[in-house]
Amino acid sequence: MENLNEAFEGNRESWNKRSEVHFVSEFYDNKSFLEGKISLTEIELSELGDVKGKSLLHLQCHFGQDTLSFARMGAKVTGVDLSDKGIEFANVLKEKSGIDAEFIVSNVYDLKENLKGEFDIVFTSFGVLGWLPDLDKWAEIVSHFLKSGGIFYIAEFHPIVWTFDSKFEFLEYPYLKSEMIVDDSTSTYGDESVKVSLRDYNWNHGLSEVVNALIKNGLEIEFLNEHNFSPYNIFENSVESSKGRFMVKGIENMIPLVYSIKAVKKS
Repeated sequence: MENLNEAFEGNRESWNKRSEVHFVSEFYDNKSFLEGKISLTEIELSELGDVKGKSLLHLQCHFGQDTLSFARMGAKVTGVDLSDKGIEFANVLKEKSGIDAEFIVSNVYDLKENLKGEFDIVFTSFGVLGWLPDLDKWAEIVSHFLKSGGIFYIAEFHPIVWTFDSKFEFLEYPYLKSEMIVDDSTSTYGDESVKVSLRDYNWNHGLSEVVNALIKNGLEIEFLNEHNFSPYNIFENSVESSKGRFMVKGIENMIPLVYSIKAVKKS
């Protein structure tokens, strides 16, 4: 497929279907969120720091649980997602929770056309970069929306994870930047018991590609951390090594499952 717009439209449709399943799933547990739970993981909470009084832009926010969690912690938040159904549910969650937030339907690459202003923090996390073919363009968008001295933070599944087959038995995809990968599936991680037909268009990005894109666009890396666990039980054959920390059985402590980066926009 040469037309990226077709890929983006296919992913929008897939995430609309996922949103229908995820919003009512035990995995996302909106009941606990509405009772006051913060949905952010220990990695994000420990590394990003205090957001109270800060303006925060959340890229690829799904249906906004994490966005609203930041607002619950005192930030002034804006959430953006490609999925119109996801943003529809984000506004439902916003109304039910009584938390103030702004949500926008937009492809990240089109965000300049749909949003104005600069932010103290630009945030994105978990399962986001694989949907984007061009990280230089992505990092330029991040930089554009950051104030001078503003913070960019990402927690993301480590790219080594996406080189394996789903059972972590053999290498299936290249680690370094690859051509578009088309994947068909009949379920989603939010609730695998629900049958849903999905066609996804993804791209693998090595860690150096992520870091270099940020540096090229005026961001100074404060840290790059690699974590040997996932805060989410989404991989086959996972075992809980300690509460809220999941590893893949048979290769525990052998590979990182998550990485995180904090960077500052140069003055």
